[in-house]
Amino acid sequence: MSNLKWWQTAVFYQIYPRSFADGNGDGIGDFKGATEKLDYLVALGVDAIWLSPHFPSPNWDCGYDISDYRNVAPEYGTLQDFKTFLDESHKRNIRVILDLVLNHTSDEHPWFIESKSSRDNPKADWYVWADTPPNNWQSCFDGEAWTYSPERDQFYYHYFMKQQPDLNWHNPKVKKAMWDAVRFWLDIGVDGYRLDAIGTIFEDPDLTPHTVPMNLAELRRFSELAQTPEDLKLKDKYWEDMFKNQWGQGGVHELMKELRGILDEYDGDRMLVGEDDNIDYIGNGNDELHLVFNFPLMRTERLTPEHIRRNQEERLKQLAALSKVPGWPCNTLGNHDCSRVYTRFGSKLHGPELARLHAALVLTLKGTPFLYNGEEIGMTDYMLTDISQVKDTMGSWYYHAIVTDMGVHPDEAMVRTAEMTRDKNRTPMQWLNGPNSGFSPAHVNTWLPVNPNYRDGINVMDQEKNPSSLLNYYKHLLRVRRESHALREGEQVSLHESAKDYVAFLRQSDEQTVLVVLNFSENTLELDFTQEFKNAKMKSIFSSAERRTGEINPKFKVSPFEVFITEINRE
Repeated sequence: MSNLKWWQTAVFYQIYPRSFADGNGDGIGDFKGATEKLDYLVALGVDAIWLSPHFPSPNWDCGYDISDYRNVAPEYGTLQDFKTFLDESHKRNIRVILDLVLNHTSDEHPWFIESKSSRDNPKADWYVWADTPPNNWQSCFDGEAWTYSPERDQFYYHYFMKQQPDLNWHNPKVKKAMWDAVRFWLDIGVDGYRLDAIGTIFEDPDLTPHTVPMNLAELRRFSELAQTPEDLKLKDKYWEDMFKNQWGQGGVHELMKELRGILDEYDGDRMLVGEDDNIDYIGNGNDELHLVFNFPLMRTERLTPEHIRRNQEERLKQLAALSKVPGWPCNTLGNHDCSRVYTRFGSKLHGPELARLHAALVLTLKGTPFLYNGEEIGMTDYMLTDISQVKDTMGSWYYHAIVTDMGVHPDEAMVRTAEMTRDKNRTPMQWLNGPNSGFSPAHVNTWLPVNPNYRDGINVMDQEKNPSSLLNYYKHLLRVRRESHALREGEQVSLHESAKDYVAFLRQSDEQTVLVVLNFSENTLELDFTQEFKNAKMKSIFSSAERRTGEINPKFKVSPFEVFITEINRE
């Protein structure tokens, strides 16, 4: 009998609600559409949903600027539509966690409207105010971090857009109001939260200026043009120096302990996962977050055996060292804020093979995997070609900044904007080979353009009919993971640690031992595990290549880019 919690053995699937399924035909995803697709997720084999923000919002930052923490954005439906979605998910044994944005609200939230109305109203100090900008801090999205409010003749601070004013978490009334919102959704029955940008909640109390000799737009442009080793190194230093006084400050751990205490009041093992890779936020293993993302795994231009082994060695060692109970890993390669896995880590020559390898990597490493909607059919980035199509405000701000202030030609500016904007990886889910890929009716303009490569088989319907499709590969691999105690719960032991072309590791539980081999090369490899499994029986349980199942010898070949999983019986 497993002693692990549900969130340790679950496979999470991120739904970006605006782009997942349009149930009412208005070009925007909604809860009606998402509810209709729950059986698809059951067939896929996922256990839990991370739902990106669904709250009322002016959508300057696609829902991360919240104007009401206790309701549903009208374009997504009603609060009852959400409850139906949650109930139907639970009927299918699918858990649901919400996005929780603690750092800021929308500037259209009633709290901010009241706060900016005067210097002596009841919410006057619910946000961070100053008579004049006290430093040269930048918003990480669009320039100056201090914006003037004529109503009270003061400036308010915002780490993100000016439409996202930072809350003053030093005020106990702010904390109570936010904790009440947390309880609101827990009372309805949600299973936990993904915490957005927790490192930005507190700022340097001394308000120390940054020392970078340029503003944000100039730094972005410098980063685009940097080519020499010196400039590339300087680019990284400048990014660190520009924002180091605005995040990672003291106070967050105490806040996370309070939040964890609230979740622990509820039954059902409600959970927290932080949008941060700092293992310190897990506390002693029992008193802060349950999970933090292993973002260092995806911070590389190419996933290589050497990088993967180094990442796993460092990560698992850190997690094991927590003071009370060992921490649990959490692996992902993509989300709504970065290029899609197929584009980011693929190649023109071996895109399909690498997509299978990367899926297997996330699903066989020790820990809780997070997938992003559309990965399972190989959705790719879609580069917009006209500034009028851009919905990501960060992208449109950058376009106008470099055209107006730096004299960059509009054509080049659009190319750069398309590359940096997050619109490219947020396009509508591709359901079938037909108009609007079945996301919306044919005559409807979808909120972002649909990637036309749905016509090339990158859609659910075509792939469901094709036994060798990426979608059916995901289904098979997820089924193998679900049926394998070792892959869900086992410890991880690295093998053949000097191998340049492949990754090999064991997953071991009391009930089972499996060997995972991931061949990252385009060569057939002859591997020898005689030393490790001399007297053991080995049985193939999964292969991405054509391979007969059944017993094999400790010496065997793996095909180019093959994913090979064998069960080991040492008796």
